[in-house]
Amino acid sequence: MTIQHVSTLAVHAGESNHSYHSVTMPVVHSAPFVFHTTAELISVMAQKGGGNNGERVEYGRYGNPTVRTAEKKIAALEGGEDALLLSSGMAAVTTLFLAYLHPGDHLVITNDVYRHSRLFSENFLRQVGVQVTLVAPRVEAIAAALRPTTKMIFSETPTNPFLRVVDLAAVAALGRDHDILTVIDATFATPVNLQALSYGIDLVLHSATKYLAGHNDLLAGAVVGAAKRVQPVRALQGSLGNTLSPGDGYLLLRGLKTLALRVQRQNENGLAVARYLEQHPKITTVFYPGLPSHPDYALAQQQLRGGGGVVSFTVAADLMETAHFVDALQLSAIAPSLGGVESLVSQPALLSYYNLTPVERAEIGVSDNLVRFSAGIEESDDLIADFAQALAKIPD
Repeated sequence: MTIQHVSTLAVHAGESNHSYHSVTMPVVHSAPFVFHTTAELISVMAQKGGGNNGERVEYGRYGNPTVRTAEKKIAALEGGEDALLLSSGMAAVTTLFLAYLHPGDHLVITNDVYRHSRLFSENFLRQVGVQVTLVAPRVEAIAAALRPTTKMIFSETPTNPFLRVVDLAAVAALGRDHDILTVIDATFATPVNLQALSYGIDLVLHSATKYLAGHNDLLAGAVVGAAKRVQPVRALQGSLGNTLSPGDGYLLLRGLKTLALRVQRQNENGLAVARYLEQHPKITTVFYPGLPSHPDYALAQQQLRGGGGVVSFTVAADLMETAHFVDALQLSAIAPSLGGVESLVSQPALLSYYNLTPVERAEIGVSDNLVRFSAGIEESDDLIADFAQALAKIPD
């Protein structure tokens, strides 16, 4: 039968074979994988054509049955033909860049993305001869930056930390018209809220550490798309060795089964908190694509099934007053990352951008009073009450 709903796919996709009659996919802890005869070895190698297809492998650096099951589930959730799991979200970003970009090539990357994605582009890629242009996350800006040597367009949607929403159909059209690979990091959206491949995007990335795993207990990254697009990244992973461990593959599978339930609650919590903060006198700006005040609200309504669990906002306070507000929150732990069952909060000026001067932070839009909140699966009334008591401690 054809499964139509993401919640059902999250439970069943990729797990048709019940190994050892187990309901759950076992953890296969093995580095080498045996061949019973030389004839079997030759048959497998001939089917692979000398390459690795992620299925029957001879060594754990090239794949693992537990991890492969998680890859198939993520591919199904995104509507992709294939998926590759790596040891972290940044491993997914960097390995994909290295697989597709070469000296003399040009990358267009939007400026409101995860800081280390931007730093790897600006620093390492430029050092090895790749030209890099940072632009605003708008189609007009992306189109204006294209060159004859442009090989990739890379963006997030929603972006980090200001939750801008990119017009995916328009980006995909640019890629088709100019023979450019289009890549979207959809970590904040998840396959529950968005399937970017359906808009014609070539490859989708996830920091599976976040919503896909959902429990703040592992690191993983995913690359999803047509098999021919994923294969160069898979081949390079075999040389780089940044594979996902079988244990983390099992934990990811466990987390994926509740993805739809968790994201539904996080959508509800994100919207409820955003609405509360927007009307509070001690909050100056709220960045959330589910609010009509967001600059990309209309586009978000078209593309996203939910606004997600991340809410960024600025407080009517200075650096340390904002820090005291963050300290006063009782239900949100101060930590990087997002997408887990526990709510997390961070002040980017004192975490991700601590080593920059206030002027340098201002140049990229990160103010001293910016806060990023990642909703967990708690009750929204409790989260709002916690915000209320913490905001009350900010001096008038």
